[in-house]
Amino acid sequence: MKEYRLTDWLPTTKKEVELRGWNENELDVILFSGDAYVDHPSFGAAVIGRILEAEGLKVAIIPQPNWRDDLRDFKKLGRPRLFFGISAGCMDSMVNKYTANKRLRSEDAYTPDGRTDMRPEYPSIVYSRILKSIYPDVPVVLGGIEASMRRLTHYDYWQDRLRTSILCDSEADLLVYGMGEKPIVGLARQAECLLSEETPFLTAKAMRTHIRNIPQTAYLCRDEEYTPVEGDLHLYSHEECMEDKKKQADNFRHIEEESNKYEARRIAQRVDRKVVVVNPPYPPMAQEELDHSFDLPYTRLPHPKYKGKRIPAYDMIKFSINIHRGCFGGCAFCTISAHQGKFIVSRSKESILREVKEVTQLPDFKGYISDLGGPSANMYRMKGQNEETCRKCKRPSCIHPKICPNLNTDHRPLLEIYRAVDALSGIKKSFIGSGVRYDLMLHQSKDVAINRSAAEYTRELITRHVSGRLKVAPEHTSDRVLSVMRKPSFSQFEEFKKIFDRINREANLRQQLIPYFISSHPGCKEEDMAELAVITKRLDFHLEQVQDFTPTPMTVSTEAWYTGYHPYTLQPVFSAKTQREKLAQRQFFFWYKPEERRNIVNELKRIGRQDLIDKLYGRKK
Repeated sequence: MKEYRLTDWLPTTKKEVELRGWNENELDVILFSGDAYVDHPSFGAAVIGRILEAEGLKVAIIPQPNWRDDLRDFKKLGRPRLFFGISAGCMDSMVNKYTANKRLRSEDAYTPDGRTDMRPEYPSIVYSRILKSIYPDVPVVLGGIEASMRRLTHYDYWQDRLRTSILCDSEADLLVYGMGEKPIVGLARQAECLLSEETPFLTAKAMRTHIRNIPQTAYLCRDEEYTPVEGDLHLYSHEECMEDKKKQADNFRHIEEESNKYEARRIAQRVDRKVVVVNPPYPPMAQEELDHSFDLPYTRLPHPKYKGKRIPAYDMIKFSINIHRGCFGGCAFCTISAHQGKFIVSRSKESILREVKEVTQLPDFKGYISDLGGPSANMYRMKGQNEETCRKCKRPSCIHPKICPNLNTDHRPLLEIYRAVDALSGIKKSFIGSGVRYDLMLHQSKDVAINRSAAEYTRELITRHVSGRLKVAPEHTSDRVLSVMRKPSFSQFEEFKKIFDRINREANLRQQLIPYFISSHPGCKEEDMAELAVITKRLDFHLEQVQDFTPTPMTVSTEAWYTGYHPYTLQPVFSAKTQREKLAQRQFFFWYKPEERRNIVNELKRIGRQDLIDKLYGRKK
């Protein structure tokens, strides 16, 4: 077990800065985070801090600053030479704080002891405004999922209104969207070039004037400062979207398509005599670049200041390994591809094994890796066989409505990782906690060897890497609803369940298949949920892993829910919106509970579906 000193973490206080032999006027970048500081590659502030540190910069992190008192947390380290960086945390703050029914959550997973009072609503805005009030001439840069998904006009479910780009409300000078390693390094290098003996500190004016061309960043400028270039994509203005919901839906299609291209266009949107400009993203990272991010000297532990306190999100991931980035599933309700991109970037086997060996040295490691996965567990090293075809493609999903014939679905590289990890000293077993895509396992390609690898992977996954329960996400049983969700037909889930049950019998195992389902998704009606209840009853499922659809910024489903139109067809789409409508759908998950029976029967009578009452509860004598 490795012994760490306080200086092995990035400094969080003036005392910790001095322990490194620095003074506060030497700090290059000061990061503010809505999450607790866990020095681990799954926590964004730690990643950005370590990336900048690797560039030779002096970086400090102020986690969960107190925004209610005399604001001493915002003043204690003074001003940085280059900029303040702000992230709301690993989740959108409103998703973090509220349920789909807009009730306060009982726990904040990214806060010591799960306390729910350690971050404000919209920390990106709150922290930025405070810093601008104290240090008006210091640049402020936003990043993280909250800023990324709110970079243009977006619907906010919790306020039930369209909001402008978060740049307008926060007063920040620049926004980094997506995974931030490359843009933050590009920003820091350009910022350094603007400094001299006469100007040892970068000013907000200098950033707004000279740093406008970094890929994967967005900025706000006055209308007269905006210079269109050939190829710019001009969205409907914020004001036009406020007047016409169909224009908001139409905007989103273009935003999503540009987010999923190899070579995207610059996007511009006018708002209140200003223009939000979104530069195209960087191309997907190279494997060496991703390895570099994961190989930085993380302690993999919470900062010592939290000693004795439980951080729920850390408990969940401390023995897990992320093996790739990105997801080409394109699920309509998911923000992963919008933030990480649809092109898979995989770590090398050497980098993965190095991290596994570090995990084995943690003090309470018992030999079990809790997850060897990623956004989707089984997309490791899957990509287009002909890259030129991918360069021209703007499909948001590589596997919906059908798996692209150019996609290599070979599971052999993933099997190699599993076996290499399990062969390491100190590893008793590695589990797959991330959700798996059974449509990839069932896919029949023209290559017999690839099909053989999928079958081999399926058997090895079920017999060696399931900790009693395997999570999958069919999401619904209605093919019509599944099409809106961009998910495969439910018949594929039923086929996979038969394989799962057969392999369990053959291996003499008693494992469970745990399906995830969503109610109140756009396109879903009460009878769809009632039929879901009938089908899951036939399959002998008593559902536990269920959720009510929550509209979150920058997804196809949210735009359809808010506008009433599907962004790709501009045809009307029904959504359950009122509390009564949403509860009426959700109750069907729990048809087996005696206390739900009367309401369900009454609801089915109301919509004239006696046939479904008979299937759920049997015909009355």
